Amino acid sequence: MAFTSENVQVFLAVLDRGSFSAAARALGRVPSAVSMAIAHLEAELNLPLFDRRGREPQPTAAARSLEPQARLLAAQLQQLKAQALALTQGLESRLTLAIAPELLAAEWRSPLATLAQEHPLLEVEVLAAPQTDALALLHAGRANLALVFERPSLDGREGFQEVSSEILVAVMAPTLLAQTLQAGAGLREEQLTNTRQIVVASRDLAAIDTRFAYARHCWRTDNHIAALGLIEAGIGWGWLPQSFVRSQIAAGTLVQMPFDNLTNRLELWVDVVWSKERPLGLAAQRFIALVSAGRAARKAAENL
Repeated sequence: MAFTSENVQVFLAVLDRGSFSAAARALGRVPSAVSMAIAHLEAELNLPLFDRRGREPQPTAAARSLEPQARLLAAQLQQLKAQALALTQGLESRLTLAIAPELLAAEWRSPLATLAQEHPLLEVEVLAAPQTDALALLHAGRANLALVFERPSLDGREGFQEVSSEILVAVMAPTLLAQTLQAGAGLREEQLTNTRQIVVASRDLAAIDTRFAYARHCWRTDNHIAALGLIEAGIGWGWLPQSFVRSQIAAGTLVQMPFDNLTNRLELWVDVVWSKERPLGLAAQRFIALVSAGRAARKAAENL
């Protein structure tokens, strides 16, 4: 193979420095070794890369043609070396983040963008799963981190960092609201429990978060988009993130349910959670640090 990591480095050094001697100084070699490396490369390629007739070698058209790919190869080799070093220092080969579907609009993209810049070869997997399932993936070792709502009680197996908060509002279609409202009255808890509810819940039928399931009759889905479609169709009411349904409320396809005796909002903390039973890799640690820094920056901006 004509090109190797070594002779690509030498080839680019000569292009960048303008002479064999300057390239040799930059590489910590003697000029004769640089000249010989270029000569061997030219012989293997059967192409003249530098015109040596002047005082300093001048790149030929062939050298300029090969330059872009040589630079790309050098960058890829550098990334490969950096990835190998990071792996020896504890970087995961893959970072898997399990996210409760209602939180797909939460603060998790920017930290991953930073990780992509810092570790270009890191594989990242993002899974959307109902909260119970996301935590199950975490404890089974299938996911490194989970982005979920605050849990009703602390689990000693889990570490967590607050990321943000999210407001859930109870919504239904205007047609269902008209059917549900009593003449001249607002909604009360009786309508909540007696009207069909659409719940984003685990695929495990035995698992349901009672903070979000009020009604005696519930339809379940593991997807917030499916829940939105069912609620807009007038099949039932449900709790959804305020930020997610803002446009539907503005368009009139959904309404926030007007309660007489309770507030129509659930404000919950959003946490990134990890298992204390397994060591965190470098990427997971960095992700947690980035979301923590983002939260601190948002709080500082709010206090200005």
